[in-house]
Amino acid sequence: MKTSAIPVLPVRSHTAIAVWLLICCVLVFAMVVVGGVTRLTGSGLSIVEWQPLIGTIPPLSEQDWVILFEKYQKIPQYELVNKDMSLDAFKGIFWWEYFHRLLGRLIGLVYFVPLVYFIVRKQVDRALGLKLFGIFILGGLQGLMGWYMVMSGLSENTHVSQYRLMAHLGLAFVIYAAMFWVATGLLSPGSNASADASNADSAKSLVKLRHFSLALTGLVFIMVLSGGLVAGIHAGKAYNTFPLMDGFLIPPALFVLDPWYRNFFDNITTVQFDHRLIAWLLIFLVPYFWFKALRTTDLSTSARLACHLLLLTLIIQVGLGITTLLLAVPLTFAAAHQAGAVLLFTAVLWCTRKLT
Repeated sequence: MKTSAIPVLPVRSHTAIAVWLLICCVLVFAMVVVGGVTRLTGSGLSIVEWQPLIGTIPPLSEQDWVILFEKYQKIPQYELVNKDMSLDAFKGIFWWEYFHRLLGRLIGLVYFVPLVYFIVRKQVDRALGLKLFGIFILGGLQGLMGWYMVMSGLSENTHVSQYRLMAHLGLAFVIYAAMFWVATGLLSPGSNASADASNADSAKSLVKLRHFSLALTGLVFIMVLSGGLVAGIHAGKAYNTFPLMDGFLIPPALFVLDPWYRNFFDNITTVQFDHRLIAWLLIFLVPYFWFKALRTTDLSTSARLACHLLLLTLIIQVGLGITTLLLAVPLTFAAAHQAGAVLLFTAVLWCTRKLT
């Protein structure tokens, strides 16, 4: 009986595609950080129109600036928060939002053009092509989600919806994870976990460790979503003490809103408490995972390195989080904390990949 051969892409093609995807990951990382600064500086609503093509061109004359400023003056954020803002001050917040959107367009271009090139050159098989096209669709949805988020702050509110902000941030991390996962899979196909799984017990330990890593990946992602809620309702500006929340282990205002489930999304106390709780879970679980990894004798050198990196990035991220909280969310530390979230997510993804 004849069997059809499965086409195998050249290793050089794999490497080129992986490098391209990792470059896109770096751009998404920058996008997340710039997006955080845009939010922290109150710049996200400075551009009140969505013009994917025309919006690439910045204001070129003083009259252009005046027109943009007049449009901004019609939204609630200006009327209720920035009533005394000058044109020069408006320019300051405009540029953050402009570069945020420009970076988004750049990511789309850097992703789309090489994708077409690899497809035309037949360097992408069907399975990989579906993955890459799926990522492209997610990128388009992210652009729509970004505008949908901005719209929530243009008519009635002085800030964007925390729900839409959380969704926008979460989708960015999903796109980042998809590109990173595909790229690392191309660079190191096959099993990475074991240098030599010598017996059934060892193989079973590796499977358990892999499941543990997957659970940690999910928990870090949930913490990212929680951070989006913290940012959305400015929960970091309250309870600027650690480890207690203004002297309380469990603050009394956790369930003051009705119905009760609103507290998890709209109550500053509950949102910050939940974010801290997830952090505490990671503080205990990641070192425990690291300890179990060290005791797994057949773990490969690269997998051990990934586990060490996960522990290190957690320590750095927790330190940044505590410092940001105690200083009441200064711009520099808050931006670093957001960058740290991407690095921690990267570390746990890499760890999971190396155990797969």
